[in-house]
Amino acid sequence: MRYSVLRFTLFSLLALFASSAAGFAQNSLPNQEKQAPAAQPAPAAASHPVSEPVADAEADLVKADWEAARAKLEPWIAAHPADARALFDLGYVADAENRLDDAASLYRRAIEADPQSFLAHLSLGLLLARQQKLSDARSELAAATSLDPGDAGPAMRARAWRALAQIDRGTHPTEASNDLLEALKLTPETPDDTLLAANLADQAGEYAAAETAYRRVLAKDPKSAPANAGLAHLLIARKMYPEAETLLRAALEQSPDDPALTAQLAAVLAAQDKAEALPLIQKLHDAHPADPAITRMLAEVLAEAGDAAGSDLLYIGLLAATPNDPALLIDHGQNLIRQFKYAEAFTVFNKATQLDPANADGWSGLAFAASRTNQPSITLHALTMRSKFLPEVASTYLLWAVAYDALHQKVAAATYYRHFLDSSAGKFPDQEWQARQRLKLLENKP
Repeated sequence: MRYSVLRFTLFSLLALFASSAAGFAQNSLPNQEKQAPAAQPAPAAASHPVSEPVADAEADLVKADWEAARAKLEPWIAAHPADARALFDLGYVADAENRLDDAASLYRRAIEADPQSFLAHLSLGLLLARQQKLSDARSELAAATSLDPGDAGPAMRARAWRALAQIDRGTHPTEASNDLLEALKLTPETPDDTLLAANLADQAGEYAAAETAYRRVLAKDPKSAPANAGLAHLLIARKMYPEAETLLRAALEQSPDDPALTAQLAAVLAAQDKAEALPLIQKLHDAHPADPAITRMLAEVLAEAGDAAGSDLLYIGLLAATPNDPALLIDHGQNLIRQFKYAEAFTVFNKATQLDPANADGWSGLAFAASRTNQPSITLHALTMRSKFLPEVASTYLLWAVAYDALHQKVAAATYYRHFLDSSAGKFPDQEWQARQRLKLLENKP
């Protein structure tokens, strides 16, 4: 009997990869937020007088002369430690020089000195977001949206709302949409806004709206890799593989080294059983050998191509890093089954079901491995657990029948042999012949 269970699909792996690579799953902040401090130097409070040393330092900041600005600000702050404007300016210098911990400390000191400092809250929030300290970043950015931006203007307040939207998009998509709407009340829509709106619509299952938004971006910028990847994602979800392939090939002509686009094309080719998928994923893996999602993609395709041993070497390597990952254990167990290593597979599936009792694939694998190692009671237990999550199929009917037969429960065995024959429809001719022979013996027919 051929072993068959639902698998951790290539498209699930693709989603894992896309979330960490450049592509339709955008980063936590737009590129400009990751590369620069919040604003060109501006008064923290326009109504407050500015001292001559601070004014001179700000002139240096406009020229990006960080060393000169720092030389003027540090002695001034030593003598005036509560000057919020000077503290912000020195934080800006540290931020621009990528001394992020120093910058965060100075921004916090500026906020302590002046809790109403819009730029200090905004700059600290953006810095924390770049450090992936998203909860703390959100608090600072939310504070910024409630403050008067002063001379910084509405565009900077909109920037705070946009950063909030990027933070909220993963866990609070409704709030992210509201954040984006607040930004659009202050400034015109940008391509990043359209991409975020498309992604949020995709998350909400509003595929028509998402497609419209992605196509709006592509109409203005056909080379946009995030928009191409986002639209391809929608086409893949709809199983429109030829259309997705055409789109992705064109996009890769513009961005030949984009890993997310390449991964999507590999997934589309694999879905169409095209041989080009395997070398494409191998090339992607060679370029990103430490990326676990790409490694899993390659392992998946190798298994589908019949190279269970090669696939399993990759899974073993992944399990060395995360030995208690149920999905990896199940994929490893499936490869062991393909290599007829049933006892090893039993151990692996047993561990997987203990770690994740709600994973039907684990129970399917355990049932098959237990059957092949002559453990009918465990086969029945595994099948019982599996039935809580998935309907019966021909292969599981046969496992039920063989297990009951081994335990000499003739009535139950005969019932399940009949279920198997009714559902197999000629797909398993050898097993069907064996089932008919067992039924004759169980029913004492000549």
